[in-house]
Amino acid sequence: MTTERATTHRIPRDQSIRLFKNNFLESLTHVHPIIPLVFWSPVAAWLLWRSVGLHQIAAAELALCALAGLIVWTLTEYFLHRVLFHFPAKSRVSQYLVFMFHGVHHDAPRDKTRLVMPPAGAVIIMAGLWMLFSAVIPSPHVEPFTAFFIIGYLIYDYIHYATHHFPMRHPWMHFLKTYHLKHHYAEKGVRYGVSTPLWDLVFGTYPRDTPKDG
Repeated sequence: MTTERATTHRIPRDQSIRLFKNNFLESLTHVHPIIPLVFWSPVAAWLLWRSVGLHQIAAAELALCALAGLIVWTLTEYFLHRVLFHFPAKSRVSQYLVFMFHGVHHDAPRDKTRLVMPPAGAVIIMAGLWMLFSAVIPSPHVEPFTAFFIIGYLIYDYIHYATHHFPMRHPWMHFLKTYHLKHHYAEKGVRYGVSTPLWDLVFGTYPRDTPKDG
């Protein structure tokens, strides 16, 4: 398993960087932007159907699960981006893994096939999270919580895609676009939030010079 890393000054930013010599492994690292929606929305819908139709969870409880699931997703998004995707790797293997998961996106940020997470990796992560959620959230409320966690993930994925490929003229959307692109092209070590700057504010990675109006 080898990587053929290219630096940003050698390739156009919308060109794809090959990660594997093996064609099958390489294909797993590319995904059409619609795939997460097609793959995960039925899972979220099924969990919500079970929550309402099978478990008959009350509307107020469902709303609390929705709020909790979405908030926990934004916190997960922040720490995955800050801690895992920008891990200061030292060994050759760890540097390769960090580059494969996220560094490649910084070297080719407009590569349309690497702006959303491939299901092959997302399924493994979600399986681990499901076991964690099941251990700390009582049944049946773990099901709507997980459904809204998945919805939060999908919102993040498409906001991230849009920041790199759409004008996003609405003031709040334009703010998110500007905020994320500055993560790529301006000061390093800040602006880890993509769908919200909330946790940057909480954990001190919200730059003082960030414009309030986008």
